[in-house]
Amino acid sequence: MKKIVLTLTMILSLTAVFAQENEKELLKKTEEAVAKIKEDKPNGWVKKGTFTFLANQASFNNWLAGGQSNISGNIGLNYDFNYKKDTWNWDNKVIAGYGVTKIKGQEMQKSDDRFQYNSLLGKRASATGNWYYSAFFNFKTQFDSGFESGFKTSHFFSPAYFQFGPGMLWKKSDNLKVNFAPATSKLIVVHPHFTDFGSSFGVQQGKSTRFEFGAAINGYYKFNVMENVSVENILNLYSNYLDNPQNIDVDYTLNIAMKINKYMSTNFAFQAIYDDNAFQGFQTRQVIGVGVNFGF
Repeated sequence: MKKIVLTLTMILSLTAVFAQENEKELLKKTEEAVAKIKEDKPNGWVKKGTFTFLANQASFNNWLAGGQSNISGNIGLNYDFNYKKDTWNWDNKVIAGYGVTKIKGQEMQKSDDRFQYNSLLGKRASATGNWYYSAFFNFKTQFDSGFESGFKTSHFFSPAYFQFGPGMLWKKSDNLKVNFAPATSKLIVVHPHFTDFGSSFGVQQGKSTRFEFGAAINGYYKFNVMENVSVENILNLYSNYLDNPQNIDVDYTLNIAMKINKYMSTNFAFQAIYDDNAFQGFQTRQVIGVGVNFGF
């Protein structure tokens, strides 16, 4: 009798263990299914964006260690509007920013000035997998005039950059994707008065446009380091087949947002550009500050 009871007890224990394991496995599969549903969003538009205002101020009065009073402010917009329908994806992003700095005793100067629109259309190449046939369009310009040594060197839509071409897209998610476009057209536009006495932004003297044809690689990766800290990486590479293809144009942007609460965060932005047609070397921009954010 004791052996029978012991055997039944062992059987019930094993059954409970297997039931728990099956329950864990079922829970795991359910969680994976929920994650998959979130990843494979239903057809239609998904829109989200952030408006940011950053302000910095420093004041010195009879400060023997030295220093200059200054005040600066930056506004920025990062807006995504993506569309999905069955095997089609259409991702759109608008990035805009404008900032000024005023140092005591000096004229006000720009610290940021940019507008960029990226559009990427993809058609899934197979029933499963992460590869898409793609076509992309990119537009970049600035809002305000730029000066060097007292002379105006640029203004709105001068320069303006256009890129477009077919390719292949590898897309793991909205936060991780790389587009390869080996047949990309690029057009640079400047106002003729900037080329009266020489070339400007690669556009030859006396002309207002420059056409290039080459290969482009565009990468995007966004992730969370921890719950309230997000890191966004945007990389654009371009090689012009028609003129010094070994000189690759680089445009890399790093955005880090450290959320304090619903409306406030510490923001860090870094951008590095290499374009030997515009400047023989790296152009860099760095902005950091506590900002007010509005999500929509």
